Amino acid sequence: MAKLAVMQRGHPSLQFSLPPSSLSDFHGVRLSSRHGRSGGLAGDASATKKILIMGGTRFIGVFLTRLLVKEGHQVTLFTRGKAAITKKLPGESDEEYSDFSSKVLHLKGDRQDFEFVKKASRQRGREANEVEPILDALPNLEQYIYCSSAGVYLKSDLLPHFEPAQGKLNTESLLQSRDVNWTSIRPVYIYGPLNYNPVEEWFFHRLKAGRPIPIPGSGVQITQLGHVKDLATAFIKVLGHPKASKQVFNISGSKYVTFDGLARACAKAGGFPEPEIVHYNPKDYDFGKLKSFPFRDQELEWTPEFDLVEGLADSYNLDFGRGTYRKAADFTTDDMILSKTFVLQK
Repeated sequence: MAKLAVMQRGHPSLQFSLPPSSLSDFHGVRLSSRHGRSGGLAGDASATKKILIMGGTRFIGVFLTRLLVKEGHQVTLFTRGKAAITKKLPGESDEEYSDFSSKVLHLKGDRQDFEFVKKASRQRGREANEVEPILDALPNLEQYIYCSSAGVYLKSDLLPHFEPAQGKLNTESLLQSRDVNWTSIRPVYIYGPLNYNPVEEWFFHRLKAGRPIPIPGSGVQITQLGHVKDLATAFIKVLGHPKASKQVFNISGSKYVTFDGLARACAKAGGFPEPEIVHYNPKDYDFGKLKSFPFRDQELEWTPEFDLVEGLADSYNLDFGRGTYRKAADFTTDDMILSKTFVLQK
């Protein structure tokens, strides 16, 4: 995931944001926050700023950088230089892409080279020991936006979740101890065009191949997804927002969906017929290291733009439907499940 740091244009150093942590309710439907001290930001959301993004060359960063540039901010990406700095979006004209890419600055370096980080005033900032040199290098840091994950919460039978897993608070504890103005964003499962995690792509591969879709358990387990473009918009909303200071926000789409419902939503989004769904007990199989299923068993005036089917259609039409995907289809675990299931049915 991308991370970002923010500074107003008049300042000599940059600001940035990203990674996981902190206490908060999981409301899911909108940006929400209950825990964390309140505080003011040095700037306001409308002021143009110098933005440092740690990473930012794929998925979330691809869409976020476009919004930031469109808002008139000066955007710098800090990467190891192993991938192209910018990427053309599906459906984007050559002129639009050229205009965007010409406005993005780049810093090449190793996030583990702390001395370089201090000198260049940049760092990737996933762990607390990596964040500290960034804070040392940026005394005029206006806001640190940390992209976490809803996966940090402890497992519980009671919802909404309140407590994150122990060990996930190191970075936020450091930020609080340094009295840094920070914001933590915890998205749920993210989907959309260019997704490098096999979320919707897992379903699209099986639908395209005309295969049954194996789903663990009863299929009525509930999950939540958020579109990458909505997540990028949420980043823009917390940027310089007074109510975002030292707060945690859980980001998702506006609706819950069952595993079976997600399979049907993907079929509808891609124009496929009603899928055949096969339920199975994961304990009956030894998949080894193979992953048989892609899921684990508003104060800021922000609302998701995409409902689930519309968002999945956006992902399919601008990515998988064009014949592009990150990971080739692998039906190994499907065949293990289906061969045993069909034997039992006979």
